[in-house]
Amino acid sequence: MEMMNYTVTRCSKCILPSTFPGISFNDDNVCNHCLTYHGEVVDEALKKKYEDKFLDLLKGYSRSSTYDLLMAYSGGKDSTYTLDIFVNRYNLRVLALTLDNTFISEKAFVNMREVCGNLGVDHTILRPNPKLLKKIFTIAAGKELYSAKTLERASTVCTSCIGIVKALLLRTAIEKGVPFIGFGWSPGQAPVQSSVMRSNPALMKMTQKAIYNSLHGIVGEEIDPYFITSEHLAQPERFPWNIHPLAFLEYNETMIIERIMSLGWEKPDDTDQNSTNCLLNAFANQIHKDRYGFHPYVWEIANMVRAGVMAREDGLEKIEAPENPEMVNYARKKLEVM
Repeated sequence: MEMMNYTVTRCSKCILPSTFPGISFNDDNVCNHCLTYHGEVVDEALKKKYEDKFLDLLKGYSRSSTYDLLMAYSGGKDSTYTLDIFVNRYNLRVLALTLDNTFISEKAFVNMREVCGNLGVDHTILRPNPKLLKKIFTIAAGKELYSAKTLERASTVCTSCIGIVKALLLRTAIEKGVPFIGFGWSPGQAPVQSSVMRSNPALMKMTQKAIYNSLHGIVGEEIDPYFITSEHLAQPERFPWNIHPLAFLEYNETMIIERIMSLGWEKPDDTDQNSTNCLLNAFANQIHKDRYGFHPYVWEIANMVRAGVMAREDGLEKIEAPENPEMVNYARKKLEVM
């Protein structure tokens, strides 16, 4: 794919580029998102409100014979730190669940084994049919599958992968009767207002349909075991709460890495600037940048810069660094996309 030519201007406060959909700038080169931002995400009282909400839910929850929480565990930095929080800050019985997308770094698997062992956490790894995933990722690399709004948040390849992960987590939690699902979203990925939220059956049916229809169009009924059915929808009382605590707790990458290294985690040396577990990410980023002219992580990182949890120069480093051609070519060859 040939790289499109863009003249890019960046916001002088955050890092959003002029190629980002719907963006505008004032005379001082400040973007419309910064101009309308009032610091809601970093308001300490708001953060406390949502942690207190989670603590109140835990107080009112009567433990059964199942797990307290199902953790979406990628083996990356943020999900590892979040797993530690659920175990050691909130004293929960956690089942970590990993979907092996066939592109997980071997070092990430070592990290998962070490961390889960040190935390005393049960860990399930689901390995889907590699041919199914290859077909999905290949199609996702070649054309757009989802709404234009999703392009602002993630690449089509990553949206396909995380869509399967989220659907699988919801189905598993319902079937096992687990009351909470944990996510390691960074403060830039999801606002604090969504950090403690009950899964609504009608909403889940609608949001999963968008992903399901696209994936079903690629692989047919093979995708069905990952998604909820009418039987699950008929049990609204079993729908879990979604919790992403990094939105209401302190977020500092240096602190996070120091803590998880004490649990046996080591940074992989074969992943890109924006991932600590996935070998497909560099390729997905390159496809997105070539096609749309902006980095798929730029919205998340701009939010973190705006909220003061990441320095602007650190954010720029993450999204301006070129993708490692060896990583990009590794994924191209594995998917047979040239």
